[in-house]
Amino acid sequence: MPRPPSPHAPRPAAKPVAAAKKTPAEAAAPDLRPKAVPRQGRALETYERILGVAADLLGEVGVERWSTNLVCERAGITPPALYRYFPNKYALLHELGERLMAVQNQLLEAWATPRNLALPRADLEASVLELFAQTVEVTTAAPAGVWITRALRAVPALQEVRIASHRHVTGLIERAFMAAHPQAERADVQVFARLAIEAAYATQEMLFDDPDLEPMVVGRMLASMIAGEAIRLRRA
Repeated sequence: MPRPPSPHAPRPAAKPVAAAKKTPAEAAAPDLRPKAVPRQGRALETYERILGVAADLLGEVGVERWSTNLVCERAGITPPALYRYFPNKYALLHELGERLMAVQNQLLEAWATPRNLALPRADLEASVLELFAQTVEVTTAAPAGVWITRALRAVPALQEVRIASHRHVTGLIERAFMAAHPQAERADVQVFARLAIEAAYATQEMLFDDPDLEPMVVGRMLASMIAGEAIRLRRA
């Protein structure tokens, strides 16, 4: 029978706990957050100049040809100066995407009220059409807005910017709708709100990709579909 270990015997050293291994997706995902966000002075000017030049270049050459080297050359800075703030081009796109989404969200935040969601069908259609037209306008007016929109859809690492924005405005519409129509089924309203947002943004991208389409004709059809489903949910 083996002897039990002496309580005074030295204990073996504990093995270090291995860090959790990243999944292949996590390991491949680029770092998207700025390394530093300056608050004032020349550093802030440099930071904003980098973003301004990045947007202008993206609008000129598109995502495929766009690079941090081009941004540095146009901005008149060295790569280390850029990397002080942005670790890679995806971090630049991420910041540009968040800024564009914030501008678009401001429109919807002002629109998503119980008053608007209680409008009669014809007025609701007109209101949705106006909101859609305003969203297209601010997107096309933003530097590289069309290309940023495409990048948020096409680049897997950036999709969370778009998805987080859509979740946010979906919640705004859901709460406003339920305040105006408490008898509605909340689960259905939530799905309706998300589908309305996704349909509106997909329609906007369709207009960017096919300039032969008439924006007002397309917008009226979209507004009619959204308003029609909203009226149905009110009666459910």
